[in-house]
This record gives sequence, C-alpha cells and structure tokens, in this order.
Amino acid sequence: MFRPLLALVFLVLAGCSTQFVQEFPLARFKAEAALDRGIREYDDGEYRVSARTIQGALDAGLTTRSQARAHKYLAFMRCIAGEQPACREHFRLAFKADPRLELAPEESGHPIWDPVYRSVKQELAKK
Repeated sequence: MFRPLLALVFLVLAGCSTQFVQEFPLARFKAEAALDRGIREYDDGEYRVSARTIQGALDAGLTTRSQARAHKYLAFMRCIAGEQPACREHFRLAFKADPRLELAPEESGHPIWDPVYRSVKQELAKK
C-alpha cells in the first residue's frame, strides 16, 4: 500500500519539476544568450538586427539587471537614429529595472545619448 502511494507522489513531483525547474532556467538562459548576441550585433554596427534581437531577449524574459542593459542599448540605438522620445523612454525603462544604472566609461560623454541619459537620470532623481 505504501509503495503505490510513493510511486504516485514521485510521478506527480517528477512531472511538475520537469515542467517548472527545467523550462524556466532554460528560457532565461536563452534570453540572456540572445541579449549577448544582440550586443555583439550592436558592436558590429548591425543596429536594426541588434534592436530586433535585444527586443526578442526582453520579450523572452531577462533578469532585471539584464533588462536594464537591454533598454540601455535600445536607448543608444534610438538616440543615434534621432528618435529622442523613444531614446528617453528606453532610458526610463532601464532605470526602472535598475535604478543604479550607470554608463560605462567608454559610453559616458557620448555627444548624442549622454545628455539624454543624464536628463532622464536627473528627472527620475527628482521624483
């Protein structure tokens, strides 16, 4: 009597753990890998492809720190394209994901996106 009950519990738990334990980390890993690929595409100057890849990574479910990183790169691309409202919004979303977001030394001081970054940071600090 004990063995059939134990077997049933094992089967139920095995089914649940397979579904929730394996799929969630795999999806997160794929999203993080897509973000890394999108950043490499950005570094290679493939901005349209990069924007699609990074947005796909966001849609797939990134960690909050990676969400901030993704929105930062999307902001860079929107600023470069002259889309200031979209650039500001991506910086806002980046700060929402990680309020401590800072630009790397090589990113700071850029004539196009640094003023927008600083403006959004200052705006959010007042709230």
